Amino acid sequence: MKNLKKIILLSILTFSMLPVFAQKASWIWYPGDFDIYMSNVMQNRRTERGSFFPVFWKMDSHYVLVDFHKEFTLSQPEEVRLFVEGTYHVKIDGQAITGFPKTINIPAGKHKLSLKVYSQGTVPAIFVQGKTIVSDDTWLTTFEDKEWIDQSGKVSDKSGTTFVSAGSWNLSDPNVLPSTFKLPVVAQYAVKKEQAGNGYVADFGKETFGFIKVHGLKGKGKLSLYYGESKEESLSIDKCETLDYLEVNLANKKDSIMPLSKAFRFVNIQADNAVTADSISMLYEYSPVTERGSFKSSDAELNKIYDVAKYTFHLNTREFFIDGIKRDRWVWSGDAYQSYLMNYYSFFDAPTVKRTLLAQRGKDPVTAHINTIMDYSFYWFLGIYDYYKFTGDKKFVQDIYPRMQSLMTYIDGRKNKNGLLEWMPGDWIFIDWADKLSKDGEVSFEQLLYARSLETMALCANLANDTANAAKYDQDAKALKTKIFDLYWNQNKNALVHSRIADQPTDNVTRYANMFGIFFDYFTPEQKLAVKEHVLLNDKIAKITTPYMRFYELEALCAMGEQSYVLKEMKSYWGGMLKLGATSFWEEYNPDKKGVEHLEMYGRPFGKSLCHAWGASPIYLLGKYYLGVSPNAPGYETYTIQPNLGGLEWMEGKVPTANGNISVYINKKEIKVSSATGVGRLKIKSKTKPVVKDAEVKEVSKGIYEVLIEKGKDYNVRYSG
Repeated sequence: MKNLKKIILLSILTFSMLPVFAQKASWIWYPGDFDIYMSNVMQNRRTERGSFFPVFWKMDSHYVLVDFHKEFTLSQPEEVRLFVEGTYHVKIDGQAITGFPKTINIPAGKHKLSLKVYSQGTVPAIFVQGKTIVSDDTWLTTFEDKEWIDQSGKVSDKSGTTFVSAGSWNLSDPNVLPSTFKLPVVAQYAVKKEQAGNGYVADFGKETFGFIKVHGLKGKGKLSLYYGESKEESLSIDKCETLDYLEVNLANKKDSIMPLSKAFRFVNIQADNAVTADSISMLYEYSPVTERGSFKSSDAELNKIYDVAKYTFHLNTREFFIDGIKRDRWVWSGDAYQSYLMNYYSFFDAPTVKRTLLAQRGKDPVTAHINTIMDYSFYWFLGIYDYYKFTGDKKFVQDIYPRMQSLMTYIDGRKNKNGLLEWMPGDWIFIDWADKLSKDGEVSFEQLLYARSLETMALCANLANDTANAAKYDQDAKALKTKIFDLYWNQNKNALVHSRIADQPTDNVTRYANMFGIFFDYFTPEQKLAVKEHVLLNDKIAKITTPYMRFYELEALCAMGEQSYVLKEMKSYWGGMLKLGATSFWEEYNPDKKGVEHLEMYGRPFGKSLCHAWGASPIYLLGKYYLGVSPNAPGYETYTIQPNLGGLEWMEGKVPTANGNISVYINKKEIKVSSATGVGRLKIKSKTKPVVKDAEVKEVSKGIYEVLIEKGKDYNVRYSG
């Protein structure tokens, strides 16, 4: 190990002497391995009151021995530098090179460079830099299973020629080993402090995340830090969720940074009498994403809701999309699925979506649902096709398709005698945090997600050139949809009932399956109207109190043109949190609660997360259903703009895509549009035919008009709203 460290250090020291190369290299590894490794690192940072708090599910690991190779043809000899994390073996054209070379010379002609790397504690990874020979995702990898996987998802022996690419995170600095990857930090300071006990409570002004730094620490004894998303939590030294204890023995002043990042707004600093500290600050830790999406309107409260939603979402965008920054800081699939959708209307950060999907799925064989939750396995499937729809990245779907197949095979094997899914040992049926929500029997919500996942499998199978299975998945989906309506639709209640127990449908109607059925487009037009009236707008049906499922409830209403109603609901629900002083949006909000009741959850006085990713859904709703922008073909090759003011006087915003932004401004008489991508269709509801220069206006139905939007052109449309 000492020799290996010397080799790596020498390689790093000599890299600065390399000539300027035309092509950029990056660290590479077996696909998915670094994603799994880093998710393990991140998710095992969770603590509660200083104790390690591990995840609830099986954690996979990286392959410890990986073979990398690349074939190439050189017109002239080339000097190549090698950087490796792990113990390694190098071959050129099948001939081994002695020792651990950090520089190799490859003659002109056709050659094959191979590196086999072993690393138990970290992910085997390589960084190769020559003038034309560079490590990137065109390199081939295997974990010595004697099989190579091609881009269609099929398996061939090593004589095959078309293979899956290596994995990478675009880590392009050979001086920084992948295992040392960290998010950036920036110093921030408290806005005020208030005396408390033997110390004080520092207020950082809003919800934040990072490492506390203690300045000028001196003395002998204990320094205690009690963190709080609320002031009440920070003052509760016995019940606050997170804390740090620091044993101090310093004769001279010294600064100290806490080893683990924490979520907080308030920090209560208490010290023994013999311990002193000059002040505290923090190192704010963040993901360096670019804020591309935007929204602004005539409603100041709605603008505040949007801004706080985006801040909430950014705080929960880390190495991966996580649920909440105080608790749990884990990669939950249901939470992440909503984050993907918010991301497409804000940061459009495709790499974090891919990393999260790979980390969630882990390795074969499949032995449990993702996060052990049945519904969360289904959200994982849906997230993959959505990623393709928004980005157009077909290759990712092809690469991950074998893992989709094995998970679906596991799920198919758990059907009961009726061909439906219900709870089995080892499963957790979640749906939502709600009192008295039955999970017994064959729950209609789970069957609906199952059908949608089978449809997704059919679409992805076609992308992976697996036509035989595409037909099978499609047939299975259609059969299950028919069964759902045969077994669960109650004509008298105008809705899908919640479940079947002992082969009989219950009378219970909940919102969940019914609202998903609307935006999945599973209902007839008549059924949609019936569900809207008898379920979604019916106060007798149990209300939803989590932003998690409010997301889908409001989406279903928006899909049916109820933007005016939804706008009032957003202002009431998210605005209600703002009126209570929220600086980020919560895991759960029940307007009927009072005072510190809002901080309670899971039987703990401060158990609730006050910064939860699923609380940021206005980002998605405002982008898709108010600005009205959504892709029709993968990667916004074609798209629709169908703005809906929903009672606003005006609104404007940008929706990001892989190739640039789509900008929309609308008031009651005018719409302005410009786009950097694809071909769009602006749909307008107008009493008279809209007027626009240099574009044709078509009436597609009574009072509905379309304008073709071309890339790079500005449009100013006059209409009568």
